[in-house]
Amino acid sequence: MQFYFCGLGEIARLCSLRTSMAKKAKGSHSTSSASASSASGKLVLRIKSNEGIKRSVRQTNSRKKPKAKLKKNKRKFDAMKPKKPPTAFFYFLEDFRKEFQEKNPDVKSMRDIGKACGEKWKTMTYEEKVQYYDVATDKRAEFDRAMAEYNKKIESGEFDETDEESEFDE
Repeated sequence: MQFYFCGLGEIARLCSLRTSMAKKAKGSHSTSSASASSASGKLVLRIKSNEGIKRSVRQTNSRKKPKAKLKKNKRKFDAMKPKKPPTAFFYFLEDFRKEFQEKNPDVKSMRDIGKACGEKWKTMTYEEKVQYYDVATDKRAEFDRAMAEYNKKIESGEFDETDEESEFDE
């Protein structure tokens, strides 16, 4: 069993009803069923069982509209599209991995190598990182040129869907 108070409007109405009935009871000394229950001076509480609550929750849940599932637009993988180049950190990681494995042949975990590499990268000065930034910048420039060519070919219609399917679909 669960107790709960009535709404504020109902409480105000009950209080005013109780006071008016109490005045009538003092004046007339007649007892009626309504005056006897309210003349006792007790606040009225409503009792609601758990079953009623569960039922009302089920009813409200059943009324909820199901959320629309977001459909992801699956794009076809374009094998002709140029791949983005790695950042300067990944070029550093390549060199660092070789050095680290020579110094620590017992460490095989990529997690440990990656942590050590990240710590080293954070402590390096800009002058030490410049060589990796230069390589990354050159690769990025090549990528940008390749993307410009790719976009021109796409716009001109050189890459058709039939070209991609011809080799594998028979």
